[in-house]
Amino acid sequence: MEAGLRSLDLRMHEEHNRRLTDHISNYLFAPTERAKTNLLKENVWGKIYLTGNTAIDAVNQHLPVAEKKSAIMDRILFKKFILATAHRAENVDDTAFLESFIEVFAKSPLPIVYPMHPRTRKRLQENSMLSQIEKMKNVLIFPPLGYLDFLVLMKNCSLIITDSGGIQKEATAPSIRKRVLVIRLSTERQEAVEAGFAKIVGTDKNKILAAINEALVEEGNLPSVSPFGDGTAAIKTVEVIKKDFA
Repeated sequence: MEAGLRSLDLRMHEEHNRRLTDHISNYLFAPTERAKTNLLKENVWGKIYLTGNTAIDAVNQHLPVAEKKSAIMDRILFKKFILATAHRAENVDDTAFLESFIEVFAKSPLPIVYPMHPRTRKRLQENSMLSQIEKMKNVLIFPPLGYLDFLVLMKNCSLIITDSGGIQKEATAPSIRKRVLVIRLSTERQEAVEAGFAKIVGTDKNKILAAINEALVEEGNLPSVSPFGDGTAAIKTVEVIKKDFA
């Protein structure tokens, strides 16, 4: 699943794992035309199928459930907020990134809702920075959240700041449709960038803050369809498997 994703950033362990897995797989279910082209260029020997991404299927299936079951919004103290996450080693293991991240929070034009990853918490503690964030009145820190709670936060936020690849695709689901600022130097979800959902802003605090202000001005002006499929990726994948193994 998700075959053919490429960030072209070999600093990331995931990039090595993706390439290795694609080249030893018999069946490669590519989520987009770009992913399929990547596989063809690399001359993988497995069978390639264009299916879309099951993340869109999952959002379509679970957001209605989340909106009924989740009470997370009862704990949000702000009318409008930015949802932020950060967990990648190349980011949170870098003290300069942590300093930049904290300053972005301090100067953000909207309050921040921040489910904090255990790795990030550990690095902040090691660098005596955790208390700086905890004291900010415009930042609401949560422990890691479940899928349903997080879907509801994505649905209700004004903007997302993240280094997560999964969030970049989930934000394009028609029922979510949120802008994402990618605090990385590259992305394996380039389709989200080209469609206008995502923007790679790096880790410089000034560039992130400028991108926040720009994104908030353009809030809501996004495509009505996802570049990652129409929510039928699982059905297409199962059809292939049933046909080949019948």
